[in-house]
Amino acid sequence: MKPMHILMLASIALIAPAISHAQVAGTTVLGVSVAEMREVTLGWSVKHTILGQHVYNDKNERVGTVDDLIVTPDKAVSYAIVNVGGFLGLAKHDVAIPVSQLKLIDKKLVLPGATKEALKASPEFQYAQ
Repeated sequence: MKPMHILMLASIALIAPAISHAQVAGTTVLGVSVAEMREVTLGWSVKHTILGQHVYNDKNERVGTVDDLIVTPDKAVSYAIVNVGGFLGLAKHDVAIPVSQLKLIDKKLVLPGATKEALKASPEFQYAQ
């Protein structure tokens, strides 16, 4: 055998295990499974239930608006960024609120015990550059 043929056969032999373990088209699940679908349907829709929605306290006073959600590196939605600034976002003051503190009551997002003053006194959240 010529050296070029030996080199080609050796290359094929080295990559053959990788080729044999490659996934066959159509076998990868791209969406959620039927079992996972129940969890999805019971979850909150960010677009419809959370973003842009007013946040109230347990006295039904509006204390802010949800501007963003933070997904941590472990893929957990951990914090809601609530704007407690002035009219039309002027004097904007964003604070990070753990999502575990928000409650959905009568189709309203409620942050029990919150006041606008207390939230404005909280450290301001700023996005990393």
